[in-house]
Amino acid sequence: MSLDLSSYRAHFPALAKDAVYFDNPGGTQVPQQTIDRMVNYLIETNANHEGAFPTSQASDRMIDDSRQTMADFLNAGHPQEIIFGPNMTSLAFKLSRSLAGELTPQDEFIVTRLDHDANIAPWTIIAAERGCKVHWLDFDVEDCTLRLDQYEGLLNERTKFVAVGYASNAVGTINPVRQMVKLAHEAGAMCLVDAVQYAPHGLIDVRDLDCDFLAVSAYKFFGPHIGVLYGKQEQLERLKAYKVRPAPSRPPGKFETGTQNHEGIAGALGALEYLAALGEAHPRDVDNPTRRDARFEHAMGAIQSYESKLTKTLIETLSAIPGVRIWGITDEHDFDQRVPTVSFTLEGWHPRDIAAALGKRGIYVWDGNYYALAVTERLGLEERGGMLRVGLVHYNTMEEIGKLGNALEDITTGS
Repeated sequence: MSLDLSSYRAHFPALAKDAVYFDNPGGTQVPQQTIDRMVNYLIETNANHEGAFPTSQASDRMIDDSRQTMADFLNAGHPQEIIFGPNMTSLAFKLSRSLAGELTPQDEFIVTRLDHDANIAPWTIIAAERGCKVHWLDFDVEDCTLRLDQYEGLLNERTKFVAVGYASNAVGTINPVRQMVKLAHEAGAMCLVDAVQYAPHGLIDVRDLDCDFLAVSAYKFFGPHIGVLYGKQEQLERLKAYKVRPAPSRPPGKFETGTQNHEGIAGALGALEYLAALGEAHPRDVDNPTRRDARFEHAMGAIQSYESKLTKTLIETLSAIPGVRIWGITDEHDFDQRVPTVSFTLEGWHPRDIAAALGKRGIYVWDGNYYALAVTERLGLEERGGMLRVGLVHYNTMEEIGKLGNALEDITTGS
């Protein structure tokens, strides 16, 4: 599928600035639909929950609409399986506290060295508190893919919980999460998938994955700064929630105790409406409707098709610069196993210095470890300043990649 990029860039007011946004893995720019939803909420329906007056009732309807649309986006079976919160990190810690009371010293956890620390620290902390054992699943340093040959050996009848990322926020690797969830369940373990980095780039289907929990952050897929946790209904019903006494006793309310970020929830709805509109403009097969809102399938299919071309051009551009080492998958035949998040080092240069020099030229990239501390430690890069990260989404262009290549050449040659 082709994507008429110019028409979609026009949806993002920030893109009118003379800047190149390659900092997307840390947070994308937002379309006008997101902005309009938030502004309208604050002007027209700003109120707290469950009041007997019109603005409160309108606010509650908006939250219900956003929850249902998010369920459609993730293909959850029920809107009650969608929990809103500040961000993925906070939601993971909330979930870890709910699990803590069930743990015994005989229980074991599996985490991976390829994950963001938000999908490591919550589990290692409660494991330490409860005397549980933690196993670390390693990755291949050459292409930054998980060592699945080790995974089955780590699983056993004592495995309580497996935490794995859908895609690495550091090096872009897409992990075989469906297979990993299946193997975890065969061992009797629960599994959480961190899909924060994958969500802007590919279709998520929690029912197909069969994961117990899955987390995303709206600000990574064109929304405001809020997080979302999906949980299977039976798991959310069973788990203890830390809440105030008047809060509901059933999900989702028992996990959303306290006033939520209503304007943020409205903005998330706007972001999903933007993606749905993109999907309407790029239908795939009208004679073969899917079991979910087909607009999201169409949108993410169009995005993947366009981004695959961007990825190829970005890796070719970076590879042509002397001294660059790209960490992760670089073989074009394996690009279906990565998202367009590309990290690299440049011989003789500290990543921060390159990032600052690019920033002065209006090209925004991240440097450091991006909270994927286990990755930079495993690669031996943490004490060297980590890596430079260029993260693309569908509003980026070939021309912007060309600007990056030219800028890096100028910086490294002193032009």
